[in-house]
Amino acid sequence: MRVPARLLPLTAATAACALLTGCFASAGGSGADAGGKRIRVAMMQPPRSGLSPLSDDAFKLSRWSTAETLVTLDEDGDAEPALATGWKQHGRSWTFTIRDGVTFHDGTELTAEAVVNSLTRAAEAAPKPRILDGVDLTAKADGDKVVVTTATEDPLVPQRLSSPQLSILAAKAYRGKTVNPVGAGTGPFELTEVNGTSSASLDRYDDYWGGKAKAPGIDVKFVPDGTARAAALRSGEADIVEAVPVSQAALLDPDLVTEVPMPRTNTLYLNTEKGVFKEPAMRAAAREAIDAESIVKGVYEGRADIAEGLLGPALPWAAGLREPVRHTEAGDPEGKRVTIGTFTDRAELPEVAAALQQQLRKAGFEVKLDVREYANIESDALAGEFDAFILSRATVLDSGDPAAYLYSDFASDGSFNIAQLADPAVDKALDEAAQTATGEARRKAVIAAEAAVLRTDAAVPMLHERVIQGDAAGVVDAAHDPRERELVTADTYVK
Repeated sequence: MRVPARLLPLTAATAACALLTGCFASAGGSGADAGGKRIRVAMMQPPRSGLSPLSDDAFKLSRWSTAETLVTLDEDGDAEPALATGWKQHGRSWTFTIRDGVTFHDGTELTAEAVVNSLTRAAEAAPKPRILDGVDLTAKADGDKVVVTTATEDPLVPQRLSSPQLSILAAKAYRGKTVNPVGAGTGPFELTEVNGTSSASLDRYDDYWGGKAKAPGIDVKFVPDGTARAAALRSGEADIVEAVPVSQAALLDPDLVTEVPMPRTNTLYLNTEKGVFKEPAMRAAAREAIDAESIVKGVYEGRADIAEGLLGPALPWAAGLREPVRHTEAGDPEGKRVTIGTFTDRAELPEVAAALQQQLRKAGFEVKLDVREYANIESDALAGEFDAFILSRATVLDSGDPAAYLYSDFASDGSFNIAQLADPAVDKALDEAAQTATGEARRKAVIAAEAAVLRTDAAVPMLHERVIQGDAAGVVDAAHDPRERELVTADTYVK
């Protein structure tokens, strides 16, 4: 039985807080400004790839405003200038004009050649960044411009180049076997120190092209334990806390908590390649057994939205275009044994797993759970070692367009295909969505691709999450970004 968070003994919160005591006080780069306060940030997931921008760690670099891209996205997902001031399409090629007067944190200049170097490294990486799944991209310099060419005409090139995984770094970042972003970005804050998976420090970069940041620096602590993150806000050990667990939100001053519907879906991925869920009827049985409403009420305390598809209310256009999906008829599990995997980094997921275990057992399955930290379970999930896997998945994280997420997760050659799905009809729908020009036609193609996936029951969307962020009373202008690209900006400071 779940113990309400408000009934947890005070000693637990005290112990959690102790995990952080002194960590921010001792942190800090050499450029701390006596005239202002450094921003102390408690983040959920530690780096998984040494903060390489070619991995999901890129979003940390973006949230700290240290690495930048050629393009950014507005609230509607439309492309806006950043390190590129403009662009034009000519068939398969796009020409980007590079901004003048930008220097990297190591003092070297931003040039077309530097941009080409970064984009080429990303395009040739193995594995490729998710945003380039199914995309054959090349870049070449043309004076102060960069010409980006794709194998087939791609209407989303500007949006793709907004992904933090395609950040532009100085040449020094690429001299080793791995990409090292320390002192190599262009943003208002320079990454000066990384202490493995425990902490990082950034100092204000006074020569930033967009104007001097208001805060003198950022001190980051990686705190996977959600109770400890929330305790850090209550105790004053942290100024900004990302991903406050639902169970802890009620214990915080409501004025310090911001809740935003986000494009993130909690989904049960079912292994279509081997095991019990290779049979469509068994996948259908699992789908019918799931009671998402009870999970939203019980685990998320109502701070989530019941899923009607893979795309949630953060994309308001999706509901109006969606039509009922025809599913396979459910079979009888007859005591079939399945193993469900998930991870502890998002505090609600182990509770979701426990709830699903009970629901599937009631339907006739025998269910075993395998719960670990994400860094220790991701490779097994991608290798198809589980019958099912519960994942909290951002649906427009990379390009502001869900087609990239759908391709990555459900295409036969998708790099994040946990369901091991290989379905010609799905591949066709995904290809059509990817090739359709932006606008209403593309939105309809995306919903058609979503329907193709849902018909297979390879993924059962349960709920759409809301991001809960904690900001101390003195924090001014912290970003509350549904896409999880921004957190501390040049305008953020602590009174």
